[in-house]
Amino acid sequence: MLKDHAGLAVSGADTTALALHETALGQFHCYTGNPLETAEAAIAAAPDFAMAHLLRAHLYLSGMEAPGIAPALQSIQAARSLARTERETLHAVAAEAWAAGRFDAASERFDDILINHPRDSLALQMGHLLDYYRGDARNLRDRVLRVLPAWGGALPHYHAALGMLAFGLEETADYGAAESTGRRACDLNPRDAWAHHAVLHVMEMQGRVEDGIRWATVREPCWAPDNMMAIHNWWHLMLYHLDRDDHARVLRMYDSEVRGSKSTVMLDMIDASAMLWRLHLRGVEIGAARWAELAEAWSGTVDDGIYAFNDVHGLVAYLGAGRQDLVERQMETLRRAAARPNFSNAAMTAQVGLPVAEALVAFNAGQYADCITRLRAVRSIANRFGGSHAQRDLLDLTLIEAARRAEDHGLLLALTAERLHAKPQSPLALRYRTIAGERVAA
Repeated sequence: MLKDHAGLAVSGADTTALALHETALGQFHCYTGNPLETAEAAIAAAPDFAMAHLLRAHLYLSGMEAPGIAPALQSIQAARSLARTERETLHAVAAEAWAAGRFDAASERFDDILINHPRDSLALQMGHLLDYYRGDARNLRDRVLRVLPAWGGALPHYHAALGMLAFGLEETADYGAAESTGRRACDLNPRDAWAHHAVLHVMEMQGRVEDGIRWATVREPCWAPDNMMAIHNWWHLMLYHLDRDDHARVLRMYDSEVRGSKSTVMLDMIDASAMLWRLHLRGVEIGAARWAELAEAWSGTVDDGIYAFNDVHGLVAYLGAGRQDLVERQMETLRRAAARPNFSNAAMTAQVGLPVAEALVAFNAGQYADCITRLRAVRSIANRFGGSHAQRDLLDLTLIEAARRAEDHGLLLALTAERLHAKPQSPLALRYRTIAGERVAA
């Protein structure tokens, strides 16, 4: 039985297929190229290669998209009969749990793999993604810390472990360590888009606008070409320009970088919805065409209900486009998901996704007091429906604008004080403070 780069036994592989598998893993870790195509080439070279089938399943599941479940299950079924090691069997069990919507169980199985096989970079990345999708900031950091003693710079995917650790450190507010770890990962492999993204998160959380623009712009040749994270990293760059009130530039980047390809990849559509809503909250003229295009792109997902974070961002597009038909369908999907038994997304939806959706609908209808009540009830637990601090900032931005429109000046002043602690030079936060201070003084 052959062994991979980490010394892990692999069933059914030959040297050609194993090399392709290693290439696909490297692509997945950096989000470059087409790892699915490479994994399928490995399967074609060695049809009995269990881990190649499992990599294909994991790739389909990693996008958190409903159409990926059926092909993932096909690969899981194939791998089940081919697995010859406990590690391979656990990968199949973890993938099966993910496909069934039991995210917590899948996360635990990836941990089970890593306890005995800490150098399994695929298990580490899939577990890390589940930590992100579930908003588990502690495990984003600690899952990597638990295995790192078994790693070393000689392993080809060491940069990926460091990039994941950097993101976990950022989400647990250890910004100095996060930045230095992320920069080290980028030095080891300049194409590691996840590591670049971790550093961008640090600078976003600290309000370091000029540093963020410089980091993203200078290193654009590393993270942008042929990369699945490109649009998300463009989104981060746009956040900095938004902090500078450069709305015209943000809209140009939205048209060229975010929606130029009319992507229907879930992460790309989430970024588009989040950016348009931020502009909408600022009163920027977006234009009906942008909202209409995005709502149409989202419309194929309206009945999916597999992940509340997706559903809420789809709802944002429908609200912006005035598509009441899709708004009603999305709300029904959320209610159905919240009631589904033995399904991780049920709790995510019931506790956070549905209340947030109801708050956004209230905001859109001008019912700002209702929006405030609903968002205040969930903001301290919003991590439970996934995403990062930067992404969930959409809820705080909506709350603070609802407070302004409701003329709740005490709340507006309180929220502004909170925001200025993290971003003391933010033009938006300073404007809110001025508005609130003037109203309170009056």
